[in-house]
Amino acid sequence: MRGAVLVAIAAAIGNMLQGWDNATIAGSVLYIKREFDLQSQPTIEGLIVAMSLIGATVITTFSGPVSDSLGRRPMLIISSVLYFLSGLVMLWAPNVYVLLLARLLDGFGIGLAVTLVPVYISETAPPEIRGLLNTLPQFTGSAGMFLSYCMVFGMSLMDSPSWRLMLGILSVPSIVYFILAVFFLPESPRWLVSKGKMKEAKKVLQMLRGREDVSGEMALLVEGLGAGGETSIEEYIIGPDNDLHDNQEHAEDKERIKLYGAEEGQSWIAKPVRGQSTLGMTSRHGSMVDPMVTLFGSVHEKLPDQMGSMRSMLFSNFGSMFNVAEHHHSTKNEEEWDEESLHKDGSNASGAESDDNLESPLLSRQDTNADKDHGGEQVSGMGIGGGWQLAYRKDENSSGGLKRIYLHQEGPGPGSRRGSIVSFSGGDAMAEGDFIHAAALVSQSVLRTEDFTDQHPIGTAIDKRPEGAAKGPSWRDLFEPGVKHALVVGVGLQILQQFSGINGVLYYTPQILEQAGVGVLLSNLGLKSDSASLLISGLTTLLMLPSIGVAMRLMDIAGRRWLLLSTLPVLFGTLILLVLGNVIDFGTVTHAVISTVSVIVYFCCFVMGFGPIPNILCAEIFPTRVRGICIAICALTFWICDIIVTYSLPVMLNSIGLAGVFGIYAVVCAIAWVFVFLKVPETKGMPLEVITEFFAVGAKKNN
Repeated sequence: MRGAVLVAIAAAIGNMLQGWDNATIAGSVLYIKREFDLQSQPTIEGLIVAMSLIGATVITTFSGPVSDSLGRRPMLIISSVLYFLSGLVMLWAPNVYVLLLARLLDGFGIGLAVTLVPVYISETAPPEIRGLLNTLPQFTGSAGMFLSYCMVFGMSLMDSPSWRLMLGILSVPSIVYFILAVFFLPESPRWLVSKGKMKEAKKVLQMLRGREDVSGEMALLVEGLGAGGETSIEEYIIGPDNDLHDNQEHAEDKERIKLYGAEEGQSWIAKPVRGQSTLGMTSRHGSMVDPMVTLFGSVHEKLPDQMGSMRSMLFSNFGSMFNVAEHHHSTKNEEEWDEESLHKDGSNASGAESDDNLESPLLSRQDTNADKDHGGEQVSGMGIGGGWQLAYRKDENSSGGLKRIYLHQEGPGPGSRRGSIVSFSGGDAMAEGDFIHAAALVSQSVLRTEDFTDQHPIGTAIDKRPEGAAKGPSWRDLFEPGVKHALVVGVGLQILQQFSGINGVLYYTPQILEQAGVGVLLSNLGLKSDSASLLISGLTTLLMLPSIGVAMRLMDIAGRRWLLLSTLPVLFGTLILLVLGNVIDFGTVTHAVISTVSVIVYFCCFVMGFGPIPNILCAEIFPTRVRGICIAICALTFWICDIIVTYSLPVMLNSIGLAGVFGIYAVVCAIAWVFVFLKVPETKGMPLEVITEFFAVGAKKNN
């Protein structure tokens, strides 16, 4: 995973520059007001800060569709150039109008980075650590803020601090970002597949994953080009294809389905289970909670004990659900199993497989040296991450059609039991350790039988863009039920995040803390009130970093939904304390302590949950074909709300004071908790394409 981690770190520098700019303008605006005599013109002061937001809003309108056309990487390069140019212009700015122009250019760079970096990381990261890597932008953004506050604080101790130098230094780190974007960052493999550049996409995936066999993920990316359609939840008992030589016996059981794997001779037999799948039953529970939320949650729930003894779910490939039996021994045949032996040993191909082979993953039985991950662990060629596997079966209702099947283990099969033997209705019996009970998301594949060859079916089929794939994004696709459902979640989170007040508080933290009286706490150090408030702001951002570190650790363990539901009540509580601290006269020192502690706790909890998670989810929940358009809609919502909050905050502080401002923010946090509880699903560890399938199914259940 080292390649994916390094790429994510390099891309997240774009967010570090955004954090740097946020903190720099928050500190330098104190000196800009004095030079241009803006104390009596709060509108101009707000415009200087908000101009970068206006620029970000304008560029966001085009960023999604343009990135779908040109690629993610070129847009990140353009972002670094805009950062550099804006820094130079701010360093020179002789008057307010030139400064406003520079802030506009800066906003263009910010808009591209903030919109596309989460998308880029989501499209390059493996599902198992996607949440961790997509929290990096929040970490680098806060790190940039801390470094910037340190710089501004140091300059504030001078006799005549230069706000131009504070703002112009932005050009220096932007050069580093430009070099990394040009010479290190690869193009998104999902974008390459969408443009039919299959060989380039495969090379990028091999670099990102650190292994040669990426056939499963390549097939997944191709399937992500599907133009939507009906998705059903089914349930199978799956066993090895060890009786195909007896065609007569196979013909007697009409319900059996043959599942195809990646290589010639790889196939398993699946028998549909009648009745409602565990996934389906969970999603039908009557409550105010969106059925889609319970549908997602059922994937992450532990199976009940009465379903029988479970094999370990912690397998080599980050939780591959199809390595069913524990390996109590390792044989020479298992160690040397490769593609060559697969063709040489006819008995294996026909189904007379060894016990070791039956214990191997469903769709990747070979265990070549090229397929070994770190520590010699086996990596499934058809594994698509998070315990999910991709398989195919013929579509009986369509000539030449295929059904794609995303499989996830539910537990042991519910067949009739006699000791450790489970019987299929067909006469034959298999040992309990030789089959699994799996939930399946079944939908139409973009591949067709004519795309396959006899030798390496999947590998050949994904060498070119399938004819059945969607040709490109269309506004009509936004009205598909699954996409509309995802837009409600994404847009709703962005609105609530901004109106919880975080960006307004960050931009004006020095003034807010100065008004709260934090200068009293540092008066014994001989610091001016401006320097004292900047120091407190810098320490606040420093405390954010370990909080974000905790969030990075928990993002793929506890999950996005859990973090939101756990941190929003803390945000509400700290905002109520801020209201009380400004309504009740606790005395100057007590008031300063309450304000400072509450703001610090608010920031730390925000960056653990409501800070990074809306962008993470928005980068995960939309189909590949419309991801750019949908991200642009969500980002446009983000920036419009950001402008409203930032521009209105000085006016609100003058009219209703801190107590009124924080009271409004507290109400929004309470509404946000209810929205998350009812509407926001858990997406940890799930491949992007599986997430969009779940949204399609959940939307259908809502209708």
